Amino acid sequence: MERKQNFKLIDGVFNPVEAKKIIISLINNKINYHNLEDFSNHVRFNNNLSHSQKRVNELQDAKEEIANLISLAEEKGWELKINSTIEINIVE
Repeated sequence: MERKQNFKLIDGVFNPVEAKKIIISLINNKINYHNLEDFSNHVRFNNNLSHSQKRVNELQDAKEEIANLISLAEEKGWELKINSTIEINIVE
């Protein structure tokens, strides 16, 4: 069995409205995942949430930077070429 695989999630040129929908929804889903998982772990196991809170803050910062970039593209009438690949490694 191959231990590492790559999957292309996004590959194309998008107008700013399309790009914003795609990217911001991905980031929001990741933020929601962290928030729900953290809440669950905190309630069940009283786990420390600092690592996950740090990750949520990083995602919020990335979301803001991306939104600014998309806004600039929209103002200038540019399109955005977006490529996103997810790499999965099997760890035993």
